[in-house]
Amino acid sequence: MMEELKDAFITFIRTQKNSLYRLAYSYTKNEQDALDVVQDSIQKGWLALERLTNRDQLKSWFYTILVRTAIDLLRKQKRIELIGDESLLQLSEQDTYCNLDLQQALHHLPLQLREVIVLRYFEDLKIEDVAHILAIPLSTAKSRLYKALKLLKIELETEENPSNE
Repeated sequence: MMEELKDAFITFIRTQKNSLYRLAYSYTKNEQDALDVVQDSIQKGWLALERLTNRDQLKSWFYTILVRTAIDLLRKQKRIELIGDESLLQLSEQDTYCNLDLQQALHHLPLQLREVIVLRYFEDLKIEDVAHILAIPLSTAKSRLYKALKLLKIELETEENPSNE
């Protein structure tokens, strides 16, 4: 059973490496730091693998490790701002977020709203998993998601019709 879990973990890391890097980069805003976060998270995950009780929760379990590792790194570096104003736009060369208007609209969202959108839609996680990863109540995750979507809609409509003055 443990060997199957180890194989599943290795396969997960190999198939999700780009998503893991993007998520780490969205916190660190630095290529080397993002790579360090991913590497440290893999090590932590491997060492704690026996504590994973449900194989179906591998993705959300590992994303939790990754997000907490990124935040720990930022605390060590005494950075206060988790995602800067330009970080999502800087990701354009490395990520698959194709819509520039959407990137710019995301850029205007506060971190708490942005991270819910990124985890839910770009990383394709269930809202329950997003709440677990961010260590917030499910109701808070839902309300942040609703508020973020509402703000994104307003922002995107404003960008489509800039001559409403």
